[in-house]
Amino acid sequence: MSTSLPRVAALAAVLVLGGAGLSACGANEAQDSGSDGGSSASGGGKIALLLPESKTTRYEAFDKPLFEAKVAELCSECEVDYFNADQDEQKQAQQMTSALTAGADVVVLDPVNGAGATGMVTEAQDQDVPVIAYDRFIEGADYYMSFDNETVGQMQGEALIEAMGDQGDILMLNGAPSDPNAAQFKAGAHSVLDSSGVTILEEYDNPDWSPENAQQWTSDQLSKYKPSEVDGVYAANDGQAGGVVAALTGAGVSRDSLPPITGQDAEIAAIQRILAGEQALTIYKPIPIEAETAAEVAVELATGEEVGETTDTGVTQSDYNGVTSYIFDPIAVTQDNVADTVIADGFYDAADICTGDYAKACQEAGIS
Repeated sequence: MSTSLPRVAALAAVLVLGGAGLSACGANEAQDSGSDGGSSASGGGKIALLLPESKTTRYEAFDKPLFEAKVAELCSECEVDYFNADQDEQKQAQQMTSALTAGADVVVLDPVNGAGATGMVTEAQDQDVPVIAYDRFIEGADYYMSFDNETVGQMQGEALIEAMGDQGDILMLNGAPSDPNAAQFKAGAHSVLDSSGVTILEEYDNPDWSPENAQQWTSDQLSKYKPSEVDGVYAANDGQAGGVVAALTGAGVSRDSLPPITGQDAEIAAIQRILAGEQALTIYKPIPIEAETAAEVAVELATGEEVGETTDTGVTQSDYNGVTSYIFDPIAVTQDNVADTVIADGFYDAADICTGDYAKACQEAGIS
């Protein structure tokens, strides 16, 4: 993994290269972190970071360390208390109470269930603690930051339609019903799929986004439909795409005969599958801009500074359902632009991707 990561300015679609340290940490431990680096904020504060689960690679590998690194850069006296709910809504509610009891000055909350998280927001605000809804919208939060999620679904659907020549039958795997982002991805995908020449054979809302569920569900569908009858698969994220590939190859489909499959999150395994022709695309959401913007706003709130309309990362405020928001732009990654996106941005090194069986695919794509 490269230690140089991007700051991708959204809305204005401006790319700004920056740097941040990257390291993965344990999923379930509440931790404090600090730094003796430079501080641009006066005084300290305690910031609680509550993330929803660890089955999706991004949270432990990117969101958490990037957020912590930016807080340390901006405020050497600030502390970050970290919690991961492991997809357990009740556990996350308990973690919120623990964070507030420990003296959190601001809470950055990525909810297991966005619709059910309003009580946690109220609990914090009743103690004069502001809440930043991170990645998933929560009604009544003080701030919200995420990517344009319906656009994500539209991009996935459009790419699948193009790859299939606007005809054929697909399986559709969506995210967890409790995740408000999943509903937006699904709506965006349906907005283009439903008016296309593609037919949805079966559709599944995966209750915890797990690759294992995706694999089992796809295998079940392959007992009803021949693999040759599945012309494409809409998978809402890369973990599910991996499960789909496992199910199809387990049913006898060769890797060079897989139908077009979508994804999201730009996981390294997905990038490798894309280069090898086993996955059509992934949606790259430059997590550094999201994590760093959240950290900037959190530090300003924790230290009593006025929250600026434009952050240091170049992102400006907007409004989303009555909540002050920062909305970022996603990027579709295919074989043609791996080098120009995740590698050019320093999100991954070529050496991280071009390992073992994927070295030849990298060479053929001009990546070395």
